[in-house]
Amino acid sequence: MTKLEELIAEINRFEAIISDWDESQRCVAVGLKRAIEDLHKEALTRLIKSLKQESMSALRHAADDEVVYAVLLYHDLVKPPLPPILQRIQTALEEVRPGLKSHKGDIELVAFKPPDTVEVKLIGTCSSCPASNLTLTQGVEQAIKNHCPEINQVVAVSDRPTGDNSNTNIISPFSPQIKAAWVKVATIDQVSDLDIFATKVAGHALILYRQGDRINCYRNACSHLASPLDTGQVENGILTCPIHGFQYQLATGECLTAADVPLQAYPVQIKGEKVFVQFPR
Repeated sequence: MTKLEELIAEINRFEAIISDWDESQRCVAVGLKRAIEDLHKEALTRLIKSLKQESMSALRHAADDEVVYAVLLYHDLVKPPLPPILQRIQTALEEVRPGLKSHKGDIELVAFKPPDTVEVKLIGTCSSCPASNLTLTQGVEQAIKNHCPEINQVVAVSDRPTGDNSNTNIISPFSPQIKAAWVKVATIDQVSDLDIFATKVAGHALILYRQGDRINCYRNACSHLASPLDTGQVENGILTCPIHGFQYQLATGECLTAADVPLQAYPVQIKGEKVFVQFPR
């Protein structure tokens, strides 16, 4: 018999003895057991905090031991392992999360409803963005189905009451508090005809498209999952996102892949050889 088996057998032996005691005696034994467990949990909690500061890898290595893991789980100091299907769903969400976060959004798993339905919640700007349905179907749903072919339906749930169309992130363009600033972003020579020029000015990532004497400026982010567009292919005035293949008409910013999700455009002025773009501030 191993040392671990001996310890378990000893615990079982004492539990069998206590089970024959009267209620008042059992209450004393249970009270002592809880007091000792509380002391051990406090000690383990402090140990974990110390290990986290010193070495997360050492903590993970320790938790890989089945006895250590079992004790930590008993004291609610680690989360129980997810079922395989939930692990695969979480892996899928981790894949799309960087794109959502770059768009000031996020996603969380709400529920898995057997046999084939997943409920998720879009968070932040993604919850009210005009492209949220597109994000769900083209981004999140596709990632989940790639990892979980058995999933047939991905549903977005919301905390907002039905009919609540308010959006605190929307600022009226007619607000008197809004002031605009014109910033030089390039020279005409830098922007090749019928091609795009990428730059970053005052924290804004931009792409400029030139067609003869006309220059358009857009945010360098696909309306789908905010992927950069500057490495995309331009053909016949159409820009194709290099990540998921969304296409945009550069003369207008219109999305040709899905309606109502155009590129974010900025006003442009050309003064002499200089190109200025207007940013709100």
